[in-house]
Amino acid sequence: MGGGGPARQTSSVNQSVCAAMPLFDARGLAVSTPDVVSLAQFEAALASVHGSRGDALDLIEAALARDPGFAAGHCLRAAAFVLAGEAPVETGLADSIRAIEQLGDRANDRERRHAAAARTWFGGDARFAAERYGELVIDYPRDSLALHVAHTLDFRLSQREMLRDRVAQVLPHWNESVPGFGFVLGLYAFGLEETGDYARAEAIARRSLELDPGNAAAIHVIAHVMEMQGRTREGIEWLESTRRTWADNAGFAIHCAWHLALFRLDLDETGAALAIYDQVLAPAPSSPISTLVDATALLWRLEIRGLDLDAHWRALADCWRGRPLAGRRAFVLVHAVMAFTASGRPGSARQVSALLRNDTATRSANSADDLELAIPLTEALQAFGRGDYARAVERISMVRAIAHRCGGSVAQCDLIHLTFVEAALGAMQSDGASVTPYRQAA
Repeated sequence: MGGGGPARQTSSVNQSVCAAMPLFDARGLAVSTPDVVSLAQFEAALASVHGSRGDALDLIEAALARDPGFAAGHCLRAAAFVLAGEAPVETGLADSIRAIEQLGDRANDRERRHAAAARTWFGGDARFAAERYGELVIDYPRDSLALHVAHTLDFRLSQREMLRDRVAQVLPHWNESVPGFGFVLGLYAFGLEETGDYARAEAIARRSLELDPGNAAAIHVIAHVMEMQGRTREGIEWLESTRRTWADNAGFAIHCAWHLALFRLDLDETGAALAIYDQVLAPAPSSPISTLVDATALLWRLEIRGLDLDAHWRALADCWRGRPLAGRRAFVLVHAVMAFTASGRPGSARQVSALLRNDTATRSANSADDLELAIPLTEALQAFGRGDYARAVERISMVRAIAHRCGGSVAQCDLIHLTFVEAALGAMQSDGASVTPYRQAA
């Protein structure tokens, strides 16, 4: 089974003979390049991907510039686009898929299967892509890149048990002598947390940090555990004490700040939560979609606490307005509807919601389960915005039992239940009386 043997190091390879012998990466997997320098650049890029450092593409471009036929480098480049992208529109992804395919047998089996998995995602079938990356992991259990992508797609698809079980199946092939073991433990810890095994999740996340102190993902797991267990003040202390690690991390700086704001909300410190929004989360026009999602989710929580956030919503909705949303995940579109509703732009909210019903690209990018949840939910959010709380309650009631399939974490999906409670209170208070809408239609 590929990758099951001891890791082979390349640092001592004699460069004068490397062209005549196959090279192996640090986890013992064969790679299609004769160039040890390109391989070293690949390892740096892989560490960046796993660490969410934000410079992986620059690093792998250097490797591909030295060896354009480096199939594993193109695998990493393609995977980086899949990990970052919410819609399959990246021309760079297509270029790397095509480059591997054109290599034919000069790329090995594992590399060609990476290309096939990435092409499946590029074609809009995230579920089948997760299966293909997962099959790679079964046959090559030390392929941490395939594991990373499969884990991310499992998360987006709300396959919570797979977040745990897919990693558990490869753990016997890993140990502390294999580079990246700390990262793999971090993935496993998140799967345990999302399936409710909080004590083991925290213990394994802490072990991950012992092996890889810079693993912001493991810090994030522990924050989740503390949120789920109601350890609010401890959660604040945890994130503040680890701030130097996550605050500059490209993948987790915004999201860990979001968790810090949630802890402040748990203490009813709305002013402190809003300050975190203003200082860290408030997006710019160029911010990634994930930032817009976190910003929207926090503002919505603050709004239903009674804060006047008109200016904040207008600025946030302006950022959403500039983004092409057709073909996006339902999870993203729900947040866009939320922002447009809260900013008093019901027409824009209706247009985004309609994508879930009528747009071919959007419907093909989402499963029937995704649409079953998202369509009633976006209708509920719009009803909530115009003060029709009874309608909001009725529509959310249709999906409360499947709220865990929202496409985000358990903590993120909780927004559905919070909105349901506020809508129910609004419906009780109105009960035939005149109601001031949450947001007047514009």
